[in-house]
Amino acid sequence: MRSIYKILNQEGLFFVTSTIVEWLPVFNSDKYYSILIEAIRFSQIEKNLKLYAYVLLDNHFHLIVTGDDLTNIFKSIKGYTAKEIIKQLRLDQNDEFLNHFRINKQKHKVKSEFQVWQESFHPQEILTDSIFQQKIDYIHMNPVRRGLVKEPEEWKYSSAGYFAAGIEGVLHLNGLD
Repeated sequence: MRSIYKILNQEGLFFVTSTIVEWLPVFNSDKYYSILIEAIRFSQIEKNLKLYAYVLLDNHFHLIVTGDDLTNIFKSIKGYTAKEIIKQLRLDQNDEFLNHFRINKQKHKVKSEFQVWQESFHPQEILTDSIFQQKIDYIHMNPVRRGLVKEPEEWKYSSAGYFAAGIEGVLHLNGLD
């Protein structure tokens, strides 16, 4: 996962974004979202990823996180999910997406036939409480801006319900524990 973005403060709090190549809407059903959710949960349990807020959308996700080695955590999340997404696309006989992922594979990726995710995870360190709140608001309003729901807490794949009413979502906010 090549990146011009570097994490200098290993103990920092970060807003991260990862996007599917060509912004393809691969997360178009629960079975695809489950792949991403499983990878994030695994990283929370096994790799000390601390999650503070999130939104998962059809072609990208945003998280606010801390972790011991975020670069390797996200390399693992994206590597695992890419393999599982390809498996599921094959089962679903989704040749259109498979062809896009094959065509968009970067030439330096010699060990794989496909590229599902854009490179990097674009970490931005959050240095103040006001920026933290701004990023939470941005994350939670994403499905509203896209016309998917009227209120942020209506989006199933978001932490907005927790912040609005204390309702746990599909991922546990273990950074708030």
